[in-house]
Amino acid sequence: MCMKDYEIYPAQAGDICFGILQVQVVCDLGSRPVEDAKVQVCHKDEPGTVLAILSTDISGKTIEIELPAPPIEYSMEPSDYQPYSEYSLVITALGLSAVQIDGVQLLPYVKTIQPVRLPFKAGGNDTGKVIRIGPHYLFGNYSPKIYEDEIKDPVEALDPKPVTIPETIIVHDGLPSDVMAPDYNIAYRDYIKNVVSCQIYATWPQETIYANVLSCLSFSLNRIYTGWYPGKGYHFTITSSSAFDQLWINGRNIDSNISLTVDYVFNHFLSMPDIIQPVLTQFCSGRIACEYMMSLWGSKNLGDRNYKAIDILRQYYGDKLYINFTENVDGITIVRPNTVLQNGTVSEEVKYVQNKLRILSHAYTEIPETEADGVFDLDMISAVSAFQRIFHLPVTGTIDAVTWYKISHVHSSLTNASRYSGNN
Repeated sequence: MCMKDYEIYPAQAGDICFGILQVQVVCDLGSRPVEDAKVQVCHKDEPGTVLAILSTDISGKTIEIELPAPPIEYSMEPSDYQPYSEYSLVITALGLSAVQIDGVQLLPYVKTIQPVRLPFKAGGNDTGKVIRIGPHYLFGNYSPKIYEDEIKDPVEALDPKPVTIPETIIVHDGLPSDVMAPDYNIAYRDYIKNVVSCQIYATWPQETIYANVLSCLSFSLNRIYTGWYPGKGYHFTITSSSAFDQLWINGRNIDSNISLTVDYVFNHFLSMPDIIQPVLTQFCSGRIACEYMMSLWGSKNLGDRNYKAIDILRQYYGDKLYINFTENVDGITIVRPNTVLQNGTVSEEVKYVQNKLRILSHAYTEIPETEADGVFDLDMISAVSAFQRIFHLPVTGTIDAVTWYKISHVHSSLTNASRYSGNN
């Protein structure tokens, strides 16, 4: 079912599957959408053959295009066949430095989103930058996780505090001891989306995806809560090393179903009774047995057997494990309402959202500007629906928890853009 408007490299014998690619471009300085950016799409193995040339709209997004991907069977069990296609992108825009991304991974029947941050040109000799996306965790040759205690007891005894979701974290792109490795200041939920897209395939059962998102959230929050690396004299939050933490690849594409799952549960984590800190939930690929960790392939097999996410997690981390959450989210200045905001609602919470949407509408002009009067009317429905379309949420025109938090997150990213670094 390949799109007719684009030249796709010739299909080989037999059936061929397709995945969906969309590119979203912002300016690195200010995080504002870039309109009329040009995106050249090539197969990684055929860089001289242009498959498509796309342009971004007023929200910095290209249209969705279908591109060939391997059979879905390759991602459903351990295999020596690469389960994803790889594409190369060259992104250019007037007045901005070009970015080339090699190794964009496309799975069959999955929509993937490639975020791009274009820097301003540095001068006449500016040739742009190249981002190379490494292999997926399940297909590459990465170091296995070095097991640690799941609970860091002394920290909680000395400094009990509530679990709080940060706006950003600092990711050290290398081993903890590598002083030459770069650091990236990354939005917390963007970090989670990247890690989960690196470590599991988006073709897997939804309950398996949910379980792995929760595991990644809990591991990350344990590092944050315990101040693990700052406590050892480092200035970063976490590393990209699979041996010490979780695999994170700068600039990689994010699978849309994983992204949406994270948006729904980003303030959740895993707990044990009578212990405040999140559990350090560790994992291994599962190609060989590993003790005290979740097997990624094992979690997929349990999902195939219709296990719920919590039951998958308890298979590996114990029957006492439960899903916890926190309302302490950095950057949120007003308590989230317990009800859905919708047509006819009149409240201070509606006014709070209207003020944020009004600021966002200056950058994302697809969002109509509304009056901040606290009244949820037809104009508000249009503004919320536009926001949901731009940021890959179900378009309902109402504000549930996921839309509430997403509006605050995007507003914070835009108004505090100087704190972000890297292409993520």
